[in-house]
Amino acid sequence: MLGNCIKNVRAAVPLVHNITNYVTVNDVANILLACGASPIMSDEPEDVEDITSICKGLNINIGTLNKRSIEGMFRAGKKAAALGHVLLLDPVGAGAGAFRTDTAEKLKKEIHFDVIRGNISEIKTLANGSKTTKGVDADVADAVTEENLDAAVAFAREFAKKEGCIVAITGAIDLVSDGEACYIIRNGRKEMGKITGTGCQLSGMMTAFLAANPEQKLVAAAASVCAMGLAGEIAWERMQEGDGNAAYRNRIIDAVYNMDEEILEKGAKYEVR
Repeated sequence: MLGNCIKNVRAAVPLVHNITNYVTVNDVANILLACGASPIMSDEPEDVEDITSICKGLNINIGTLNKRSIEGMFRAGKKAAALGHVLLLDPVGAGAGAFRTDTAEKLKKEIHFDVIRGNISEIKTLANGSKTTKGVDADVADAVTEENLDAAVAFAREFAKKEGCIVAITGAIDLVSDGEACYIIRNGRKEMGKITGTGCQLSGMMTAFLAANPEQKLVAAAASVCAMGLAGEIAWERMQEGDGNAAYRNRIIDAVYNMDEEILEKGAKYEVR
């Protein structure tokens, strides 16, 4: 069932508008191309409404905020919502500072997102109003582990139900919930944390998966998480002597490029509660 989601992306080739951070914008574009989608990037307020109008999904990432791009996020988000497009919020670093935390909370309040995707610290910030996190990396104390898994699943389900959207919490163990069911995903490798942008890439790819699978958004969101984690596993197996994190980044993109429904279906490691 998850495998059909990537098959549908390759068949539909959804155009995804990304207002994302300038640290990872190129990698987000490349992962979208690799999975079969088509990327477009624009954060200029005078341009975003026209651009998002021709797309099927909008990925908003607050990693490198400025006042101009924030205006673009709101204008694009409201236009995309009016058109019924898929909307995803990636609240990068929410909790690290008041400016970005307030921006994420205001976006969530004024625009209805289909998915909110972040690490556990970022999601807890939006759920609890906390003003302190470790930044873009989840605090160790907040990591989802086998020991606190039941509580983490309950938290993800409760927050998703409250917001009326899918919540995807990514880390060593990934959780994807729509408020009812919760996918628990164990794909991926710890080395993925040594590459800047794997989370940003996932947000772009998840937007494409939902855009191409509008009737099964929860399954599509889970499939994208499995696909990214599985790509990390495949890429690590192909590392050669002398390779480092730059080679690993490229091998992850290549693994997504070469992934089909059979590879994803066979390699996905998940359970549903």
